[in-house]
Amino acid sequence: MRERRRLTLAGQFLLLQLVVVALLLLVVGVIGVRQSDASFQNERGPAMRSAAEDTASLPLVQETLSDLADLPPRVVSERLAPLLVRALGTGADDVYVVDTAGVVVAASDPTLVGTRAELGSSDALEGRGWVGDVVHDGRRTAAGHAPVYPADGSGPAGIVVAEQDYPTLRDRLTGSASDLALYLGVGAVLGLVGSFAVSRVVKRGTRGLDSDQIANLADQREALLHSIREGVVAVGTDGRVTMVNDAARRTLGLPDDADPVGRRVDDLGLDPHVVTLLTEGETQDAVALVGTRVVVFNRRSASSHGRGIGSVTTLRDRTELVSLQSQLSSNLSITDTLRAQTHEFDNRLHTISGLVQLGEYDEVRTLVGDLARHRSEVGAFVSARIADPAVAALVVAKDSVAAERGVELVLDAGSRLSALPADVSADLTTVLGNLVDNAVDAAASLVEVWLTEVDGDVHLRVRDDGPGVPVDLREAIFVRGFSTKPEVLGGRGIGLPLVQLICTQRGGSVEVGRAAEEGGAEFVVVLPRSMREGVPS
Repeated sequence: MRERRRLTLAGQFLLLQLVVVALLLLVVGVIGVRQSDASFQNERGPAMRSAAEDTASLPLVQETLSDLADLPPRVVSERLAPLLVRALGTGADDVYVVDTAGVVVAASDPTLVGTRAELGSSDALEGRGWVGDVVHDGRRTAAGHAPVYPADGSGPAGIVVAEQDYPTLRDRLTGSASDLALYLGVGAVLGLVGSFAVSRVVKRGTRGLDSDQIANLADQREALLHSIREGVVAVGTDGRVTMVNDAARRTLGLPDDADPVGRRVDDLGLDPHVVTLLTEGETQDAVALVGTRVVVFNRRSASSHGRGIGSVTTLRDRTELVSLQSQLSSNLSITDTLRAQTHEFDNRLHTISGLVQLGEYDEVRTLVGDLARHRSEVGAFVSARIADPAVAALVVAKDSVAAERGVELVLDAGSRLSALPADVSADLTTVLGNLVDNAVDAAASLVEVWLTEVDGDVHLRVRDDGPGVPVDLREAIFVRGFSTKPEVLGGRGIGLPLVQLICTQRGGSVEVGRAAEEGGAEFVVVLPRSMREGVPS
């Protein structure tokens, strides 16, 4: 069986609005009828009292009621009936005379004579005029009562009653049909037009979905966004957060007790660079440090039906990956050093083997002595200035790599470095290894390294005599993936971004400039022994 087609939310809203309009029209109709009744009572009640008072003041009526005990009922009715019929000209439907016992003695309608009158709450028999509503067998009338005083001035001898029936509901509606129809018609048209307009707006905003479908979409959205590992942040065109999932809150370090939705991004206490990545332009694989986390940002603009509605940024925590890259960089540096030393060792062995075969034993002795002395001098020179074993070993090893490339690596004689904590030593070897490798690649013939400590911070300077770094590229070289070298397997552009991340993570800095007027590049690094205050640990 075909599933019964359900109304969309817009359709449900339109139907509900129509019901509301119908109820409002019903209420308006009831109020109109009640107002009609009130107007009839206010207008016809006093008129009926006036008619009753005029009739009660007639001498014949007063004389007849004074002699009521002596006159036969037929005579009383025949004498007063013409006067009562004449009173019908005031608009009354019934006019009759009631004696003090409440019995009709004369009436414009002869069938009422002898019946007991329905006087409601009237106190006219006590000598006061009265106006009000009286119900006769379900028939509602506007009544006016007036006491009849005999000529001798004694108490009331009876009362005159003038009554006019209330119009039926049909008559009341028919009587006010023109005004009521106008009001109800205008109200109905306005209600229908308004309901239709609102339903169109709702339909456009809800894509024609019904309430259950919208609820299911909302549930699925929440489940999806809060279950994925990547952070997702949506920002509106006004710079306010419209959505953020759990992973993004953890990655950005947002507190759990404060809901960021609805707040401006620059009010969340984030680093200005992170705020820029979340709000400005489109970014692809932009790396930033958020606390101690290395986060990759990808931002794309979002639109609906060609209208921009903001942007969506995904966040990927790459802290572990960067740590692995740091270890890999150190391992690659060691591998290159071992390869260079192996290559150098092979060359020396081949030279020695050739000299032995030629019988040049004195030359062999001289060559071996020179090699041993050079290694000893380099080791002694470095060890005297750098007390940290890992950093000293790296400098010695890089000397061999530079020599293989035809570049002289010089450690500044003013360098002084004490033993470092293991974590600082590991970070420094990564930073130094990457900077020296880049300098050796770029240098023409010379690379200079200077290491020292100032107020507990490690200061490092690496210079080369190469072409230098153009001013317009001094920021780009720290972007992941940027490189002026030929592409190789595994990619380039990792070393300098890694250097910057390590420095920033420890609360330090890295700057690039010109080594001298004649050219070359100079990298200056400040690496604290411990995390600076304000930098998460």
